[in-house]
Amino acid sequence: MASATLSVANASLQANVKGLTDFTSLRSSSASLSFSRRAAPDDFVPIVAAPCLYSRNAPAPGKLAPVRAQVTTQAPAKVEKESKKNEEGVIVNKFKPKNPYTGRCLLNTRLTGDDAPGETWHMVFSTEGEVPYREGQSIGVIADGVDKNGKPHKLRLYSIASSALGDFGDSKTVSLCVKRLVYTNEAGEIVKGVCSNFLCDLKPGAEVKITGPVGKEMLMPADPNATIIMLGTGTGIAPFRGFLWKMFFEKHDDYKFNGLAWLFLGVPTSSSLLYKEEFEKMKETAPDNFRLDFAVSREQTNEKGEKMYIQTRMAQYAEELWELLKKDNTFVYMCGLKGMEKGIDDIMVSLAERDGINWLEYKRELKKKEQWNVEVY
Repeated sequence: MASATLSVANASLQANVKGLTDFTSLRSSSASLSFSRRAAPDDFVPIVAAPCLYSRNAPAPGKLAPVRAQVTTQAPAKVEKESKKNEEGVIVNKFKPKNPYTGRCLLNTRLTGDDAPGETWHMVFSTEGEVPYREGQSIGVIADGVDKNGKPHKLRLYSIASSALGDFGDSKTVSLCVKRLVYTNEAGEIVKGVCSNFLCDLKPGAEVKITGPVGKEMLMPADPNATIIMLGTGTGIAPFRGFLWKMFFEKHDDYKFNGLAWLFLGVPTSSSLLYKEEFEKMKETAPDNFRLDFAVSREQTNEKGEKMYIQTRMAQYAEELWELLKKDNTFVYMCGLKGMEKGIDDIMVSLAERDGINWLEYKRELKKKEQWNVEVY
């Protein structure tokens, strides 16, 4: 059976809850999580009890050394593969809106800095193993209360931000990464998203109604030697955190990642970088298997002075990425805001044409082979 090899300081469960952000530590017999609250922008205390680290103000990173890719102009070989969607044991819709699972909030902590354009929170819910999910799936949440018509609120889907073992390594929790939705409408009124605000305001101990799990589009490839390119913006990082925990923070009897995982994360400011310390720890412990590139649009530019969006960062590695996309065991996963795929298409069109390949047709073939997976909102 798989088990998480997370560093622990003690073997007991301990929690001190003093309001929303004073939940300072939560430990289980198999894993440990610690959180330090900022009192001022410069007093961040690094978390060393476990690899689950959340920074509030993270600096922009430097460049990473590229990896070598085998050069070829051939399209991926047509190899028959078993669809991940038929993988044994993948459960969907165990809990439905009329009969949701009731879990409890164990942890709710803000990830983004005070000067970030918006709040993003990391939350952990108890499931007692009753909501079995896989990395890349989603769950639904039904906010408490009723709508303007007096009916229960409709569920909202959120990508799961933890591995199947959960943040505590016991398969009894599920985690989400949620941005608080607040905007001004055309009438000048401030509007708050019902479910996101419900979730971001949850206190430890509060109940939460969960449906699902759902989705098979974003399931991880089973091949431990695969090249997995992950493209995320904002909370689109959620499924990739689950992928990466399984690859680099956990020990499994039937899975050991020996391939290449390459993460591109786009955010507006460095204080909006999510799970930065976790990813840097992974890079430190597995430098040959993990590459990490951030695109911070309001703080970074390319050599032309253009803002550094995720597609701008990828353009710096365009030829290398194109060569990787020719490999039969390269898988691309994209999660985040609508529109990001077009920017990536713009990069690949000319590179593919140079090799006599129509990019859009080529991408359609990649999708058929489940090598191009997209979940945008």
